[in-house]
Amino acid sequence: MQKTLHTYINKTSQAATLAFFRLAFGLMMFFSIVRFVSYGWVEKFYISPTFHFTYFGFEWVKPLGKFTYVLFAVCGLAALAIAFGYKYRLAAIAFFLSFTYIELMDKTTYLNHYYFISIIAFLLIFLPANASYSVDAYQNEKLRFQEVPTWTIDILKLMLGIVYFYAGLAKLNSDWLLHAMPLKIWLPNQSNIPLIGNLLHESIVQYAFSWIGAIYDLCIPFLLLNKKTRKFGFLLVVAFHILTKILFPIGVFPYVMIVSSLIFFDASFHTKVLNKIGKLFKMQSGVFQNNNVFKDKLSQPVTQIKLVFLALFVLFQLTFPFRYLAYPGELFWTEEGFRFSWRVMLMEKAGYTQFYVTDAKTQKRKFVDNSRFLTPFQEKQMAFQPDFILEYAHYLHEYYKKTGVVDPIVTVDCYVALNGRLSTRYIDPTVDLAKEKESFQHKTWILPFNDEIKGF
Repeated sequence: MQKTLHTYINKTSQAATLAFFRLAFGLMMFFSIVRFVSYGWVEKFYISPTFHFTYFGFEWVKPLGKFTYVLFAVCGLAALAIAFGYKYRLAAIAFFLSFTYIELMDKTTYLNHYYFISIIAFLLIFLPANASYSVDAYQNEKLRFQEVPTWTIDILKLMLGIVYFYAGLAKLNSDWLLHAMPLKIWLPNQSNIPLIGNLLHESIVQYAFSWIGAIYDLCIPFLLLNKKTRKFGFLLVVAFHILTKILFPIGVFPYVMIVSSLIFFDASFHTKVLNKIGKLFKMQSGVFQNNNVFKDKLSQPVTQIKLVFLALFVLFQLTFPFRYLAYPGELFWTEEGFRFSWRVMLMEKAGYTQFYVTDAKTQKRKFVDNSRFLTPFQEKQMAFQPDFILEYAHYLHEYYKKTGVVDPIVTVDCYVALNGRLSTRYIDPTVDLAKEKESFQHKTWILPFNDEIKGF
């Protein structure tokens, strides 16, 4: 076992593959940042709101007012520097920190692919992705390498495989497979799409989309890994993500997955693409052709620490999505362990919340107008997510305490509908949420789910 592991760690592959991924990732992130700013979303999501929902343990991460634009600028420039391999290590660190800070500023904007980007950005810090076809390697001969350790490429393939395969496992539930939910709700809303619009009302089409989606996610990593099926697998990737882009407003995620999947192709493909790009910039690609091999010196403690750390990081990514098993109740209902687990578009959830603030001394009760404190998007997201509801309740407690209400008691009438089911009461209306603390423990004030969803 130890000999096999040692052999694998010393195995090398063409550096062009890692360089191609670096260029593609950096450019995608740069254009994503530009797109986000150009749509006015910095103002809409981070500057205009008076209140922001934070992640537990990261309450200190806050928008920076107008300086939030500076943060986005740093993130965009770092992405561009990654793409061209200029001051690569510094750029990778700057991008990871700035992008992750942006992601943590308000969990209202949480998306699975933001988490994926943070993970990849973090890994790139430790990978020699500037060993070839980079400004760094062009300017410094000591940084040029024809080959890099195979594991530096495989770890990126593994992360892509986890995203797909875990998304497929999550679809193996009774709502998705036996009831075509929530696609049965979503697809008819896209009936204006040319050619296929009318078909989206058909039950057989909705079930077909559900089953094909699950099979696709489970199989695509293996199709891309196998050389014989790789081209077919990539065609499926392109077709699948273009279709999802047409049907659903999921931003740049389809493009990220399509381009990232190219890492599974042979190095000869990546070399051809990079050579063509090099010609556009009048860069002599021959300068990167040498016999140098980048190898981690396994005898050095720093290398050993790095490899152990990355191995633990991968182990964490493999196990963390299953933390929901530690909680009682239905995951889709409580959402305890739902985020950061690659559960993509699995539920349609809508809620209604009416908060009350009661003066502990006079027992006078006030109705809360949520629109005074939250944007429409924040209010929509808060209405069916328990950690949002709890954080907002604490905010109301502090706000009304400052207005003179004695020890404000915060309760809520909350009703939630999940995947086409009738709306039912979600939160215990007798519980003073201001007295409840956020933690990793089960939230006992979430009322039981009066149904069963079988599966993962």
